[in-house]
Amino acid sequence: MEANKVITVFGATGAQGGGLVKAILTDPDSIYNVRAVSRNANSEKAKALAHMGAEVVEADLNDTESIKKVLVGANAAYFVTFFWEHFSAEKEYQQVKNFIEAAKGANLEHIVWSTLEDTRNWVPLEDDRMPTLQGKYKVPHFDGKGAADKLFEASDLPVTYLRTSFYWDNFIYFGMGPQKGEDGNYYIAFPMDDKTLAGMAAEDIGKCTYGIFKRGDEFIGKTIGIVGEKLSGKDMAAKLSKALGINVIYNNVSPETYRGFGFPGADDLGNMFQFKRDFNNDFNGVRDEALSLELNPQLQNFEAWLSKNASRIPLD
Repeated sequence: MEANKVITVFGATGAQGGGLVKAILTDPDSIYNVRAVSRNANSEKAKALAHMGAEVVEADLNDTESIKKVLVGANAAYFVTFFWEHFSAEKEYQQVKNFIEAAKGANLEHIVWSTLEDTRNWVPLEDDRMPTLQGKYKVPHFDGKGAADKLFEASDLPVTYLRTSFYWDNFIYFGMGPQKGEDGNYYIAFPMDDKTLAGMAAEDIGKCTYGIFKRGDEFIGKTIGIVGEKLSGKDMAAKLSKALGINVIYNNVSPETYRGFGFPGADDLGNMFQFKRDFNNDFNGVRDEALSLELNPQLQNFEAWLSKNASRIPLD
């Protein structure tokens, strides 16, 4: 019997990579073994993956040699970067260079690269509809990844470009959940007007990615956008109200107001939501519900996600 293929999964203890690791390890018919990459193999999350059956290894995205080591003997790899750890698009771009340099000698059959749009293709730096950030970006956590797509295109590596959507898990973390107003109602705030926000469960990103790997070379060289459901702010508020048993109201703030909220990255996220609002058809058009469901038959819509996670959403 042929030995299982090996997928090296970066970010294995994070939302995206962790979802992929679990999707592979819980599939009794999987032809893959998992090499789970963590910066700390002794962390509780890493130990949990090892207990599930993953081979847990350490690597540093800033160290090309360490990336090379964890790709030795692998058939495929999942590449993801972590902007919110350092808030630097420059650093993220360099990490992609490191990925590519390491992958060139690894004889990988398939790479899935978790990327996003370079918003400067829609809003040039001289366009003052939104402020320029970090000197040369509009949405830094998008633009660095989008610019790095060109590095992959020039590399001749067998890459699928995966474009993800807003995590509904952000309602649990990062203070994006309903906030209680002085009137006793709860509010969610997005600068989206009446446009729809493409969203999904973070764990479904990994499951969709597993579906891409299972399709062999079908999606190599292609951009695949995944999404659970596209909902307006009012729709999300109504579904949150029902699931939480409180009155949640959508507060349609301006991008300027959102950028001024003052938390780390507020300016980046304010620009991001403005981009998704102003170019809603372009952004949502790439993200295909039917294909996402095909790749991941367990794909959740917002109500299904809420039925499992509403109790985890903090309410003050």
